[in-house]
Amino acid sequence: MAKFGKRTTAARAAFEGKENLALAEAVALVKANAKAKFDETIDMAMNLGVDPRHADQMVRGTVVLPNGTGKTVRVAVFARGDKADEAKAAGADIVGAEDLMEIVQSGKIEFERCIATPDMMPIVGRLGKVLGPRNLMPNPKIGTVTMDVKAAVEAAKGGEVQFRVEKAGVVHVGCGKASFTEAALVENIKSIIDAVARNKPAGAKGTYMKKISLSSTMGPGVTLDVESVAE
Repeated sequence: MAKFGKRTTAARAAFEGKENLALAEAVALVKANAKAKFDETIDMAMNLGVDPRHADQMVRGTVVLPNGTGKTVRVAVFARGDKADEAKAAGADIVGAEDLMEIVQSGKIEFERCIATPDMMPIVGRLGKVLGPRNLMPNPKIGTVTMDVKAAVEAAKGGEVQFRVEKAGVVHVGCGKASFTEAALVENIKSIIDAVARNKPAGAKGTYMKKISLSSTMGPGVTLDVESVAE
C-alpha cells in the first residue's frame, strides 16, 4: 500500500467524502489545501457529452479570464514587415517568418501561444506535425490567424486562455493560481464554464456538461454540483 507524506495525507483527509460541492465551497477547499512550496495552478476538468471524433461535436474556443491566469505567457508571431513590427510593439516574444519556422523545426519551442497573419499560413502549415500535438497551431476560429496581431498578442498576454476538448471528451483549463483570492478564482471559473457552454456544438446530444472537477497542481480533486454552475 502506498505511503503518503503528511501534506498529502492531510489533504486527502480534508477531501474525503466531499463531492458535488457548490463552486465557492469547492474553491475554498482546493485553495486551502494547495500547500506546495510553489504557487500551484488551480485546474478544472470538464467531462462533456461529446465525441470529438465527429466534426460537429468539436468544442474549441477562447475566453479572457477577468482576473488573468497568473502566468507569464510567451507569444510567438509569424509575420513580415509592418505586421512583424506591430507584433513586436504589442509585446510578442518571438517574431519571424522562415527563420522562425526553422527554429520550430529544430525543436526549439520556447512559447505557449502561436499567432500568424493569414499570408504566413503556407509556412506555418509545414509545422503542423510539430505545433498540432502541442495545441499551438494557429487557427482562425480562435483568433490566432489574424491581421490584427496587436489585439491577438495583447489578449494572449492579458489573460486569454484556450480550451479544446480531448479525445475522451474532456476539457482541461487552468483557472488561475492558488495565491488568487477565492472571489477571483470563482469569477474566472464561471467565465470558463460560460464560454464552454456557449461553444456547445450542434451535434451534442443529451447532457452536455456531465462532470466538472477542480484540483490544484499537487492536490486532490473535488467535483462540483454541475447544475448549480452550468445554469
